[in-house]
Amino acid sequence: MTGRPLRVFAADDSAVMRGIMHKLFQAHDADGSAELPRMELCGVARDGIECLEEVKRLAPDVLVLDLEMPRLNGLEVLDRLRLQQPSLPVIMCSAHTEHGARSTLEALARGAADYVMKPGGQRDVNAALASLAQQLLPKIAALAKPAGCVTSARAVTTAHGRATPTQSNGPVELVVIGLSTGGPTALEQMLPKLPANFPAPILIVQHMPKLFTGALAERLNRSCALRVQEGYEGAVVRPGVIWIAPGDAHMEIAPQKAMLSGEPVGARVRLHRQAPLNHCMPAVDYLFFSAARMYGAGALALVMTGMGSDGLDGARAVYERGGTVLTQDEATSAVWGMPGRVAEAGIAAATLPVAAIADALQQRVNAGRAARPAAAQHAAAMTARREVVHGLY
Repeated sequence: MTGRPLRVFAADDSAVMRGIMHKLFQAHDADGSAELPRMELCGVARDGIECLEEVKRLAPDVLVLDLEMPRLNGLEVLDRLRLQQPSLPVIMCSAHTEHGARSTLEALARGAADYVMKPGGQRDVNAALASLAQQLLPKIAALAKPAGCVTSARAVTTAHGRATPTQSNGPVELVVIGLSTGGPTALEQMLPKLPANFPAPILIVQHMPKLFTGALAERLNRSCALRVQEGYEGAVVRPGVIWIAPGDAHMEIAPQKAMLSGEPVGARVRLHRQAPLNHCMPAVDYLFFSAARMYGAGALALVMTGMGSDGLDGARAVYERGGTVLTQDEATSAVWGMPGRVAEAGIAAATLPVAAIADALQQRVNAGRAARPAAAQHAAAMTARREVVHGLY
C-alpha cells in the first residue's frame, strides 16, 4: 500500500500492554509481505485524560482504548470522544471476564466500533503478540477506511441476476441473521422495533466469544418485546423467541420430534463444535445452510454489518432454494464486508439502512402469512397446540 501508514493511538494503564503494542506495530512494519496496509503506533497514553489530550494533538486514524484506566475510564473517554471527534473509530480492549463483556457491550452501545480481547493465558510475549495481531490488525485495516475504497451503489445493482433460484419465494417461516463487526449496536437498533407477536422464529449468529454472547442476549432481552436467549442444545424454535448462538459453538436448525407420536412438528436448536468455518466459531454459514435445507423458500436470511465473507455461501443456498435474502446497506454498516459480499453477488432482494430493517422484516413475514390459505394457518395452529400438549415448550 502506497501513501502514509495508518496512524494508531493506544491508551492503556498497563506498561506491559503498552510494550506489547509497541512490539506489535514494529513487527508489522518489519513484515514486508503483509497483506494488510502499513500501520504505525503514533502514540500511547497511560490514563483517560492523557488519551483525550494526545488524540486531539495527534489526530490518529484509529484509537485502541482500554476499559479500566485512571482519571477517566474507557467509557468516560468514549463519551467525550463521541462529542469531540465522533468519526474517530474506537476499538475497545477488553478482558475476557463477565465484567469485561458487559462493559464492552456498553462501550459498543456508546459508539465504539469494535473490540479485541486482551492477551491472556499466553505463555510468552510472542504468543501474546500473535493473539493480538490476529485480532487487532485486520480490524484497524477495516475500520480506517482509506478514501476511494467505497463500493458504489451502481456496482451492486448491476450485479443482480448471477444466480437463479430453484423456486419462487414462499411465506417466511424463519428468519436467520448473521453479523460481526458493529453487530451488537445494529441489533440494539433493530430488534426492539419488532413486536411481541412477530410470527416467525429468529436465530442469530453474532461473531463473539462465549461470555459476550450470553451478556448480549441478556442486554437485548431487557430492551426487546420478544424474548432473547442464548441458544442451547435442543431448544425449541418457535415464534416469540430470538436465539443467539453461543460463542463457543456453531448453531443450526434441526428437526424436532414430538415426544408421543414421533412425527416431525417443528424445529430445534442444534449445537456442534466442528472446525471453524470462514475462520469463525460460531459461523453464519452453518446456520444459513441448515435454514435453507429445512425451510427452503420459507427461510429469510439477513446479513448485516461485519468483516469478511461469512454468510455469503449460506445466503446463496437460501436464495437458490427460493428463500429471501436481505442485506444492511453500506452507509449504516460499521464494516460493509459481509453484507457487501452478498449484495455484490446479486442475491439480495433488498439492501436496507438499519433503521428500515425491522419494518421490512414485518412486511415480508406478515405479507406471506396473509397470503396463506386458511387450511394452512389452521394446520400451523394445531401443530403449535400439539407442541404444548407434548411438553415441547
